[in-house]
Amino acid sequence: MRNVKGVKRYAKQFLSSIDVGEIPQAIEQLNAISSLMEKDRSFRNLMASPIFNEDERQKTINFISQKAGISAKVVKYLQYLSDEKVMAAMTEIVRSITVLYLEMKKRAKAVVTSPVRISKDYEAKLVSSLKRITGRDVDLEFVIDPSLLGGIRIKVGSTMYDSSIKGQLGLLRDKLIKG
Repeated sequence: MRNVKGVKRYAKQFLSSIDVGEIPQAIEQLNAISSLMEKDRSFRNLMASPIFNEDERQKTINFISQKAGISAKVVKYLQYLSDEKVMAAMTEIVRSITVLYLEMKKRAKAVVTSPVRISKDYEAKLVSSLKRITGRDVDLEFVIDPSLLGGIRIKVGSTMYDSSIKGQLGLLRDKLIKG
């Protein structure tokens, strides 16, 4: 994957071009295109490879947007990214848009990884604890990873809280290696 400079700049441009009320739906639409690029290698090549010309990309964007019901503002933004030849960084751009939007709304997103599904009571305690730590309202995303064995791993922004057995065993291993 090509490293694209200015991902945050592209994200800010997007947020400034869309009404605040339309942003969640627009992010969903961009996520759908980003997911399609990650899953379908031929689509990714069409959108990011210099082999295909700008006209072919524009036609593809218009076709997919029409079929998926993507808003005109998002289509215009996708065409802009295509013109700028940064479609290869679509995943990073969408991630940056999401982070900036959550900051705008004074919210944080936490990815909670656990070996089993978390109960509603524990989820409420987790939300209140994370709100106290971050000073923001928190949106939780849950990922189930049976390899953790027990405990949970929480990622809020760039901060990781790891109380999983797998993580604790990793710390123990590192301490034993260092001596």
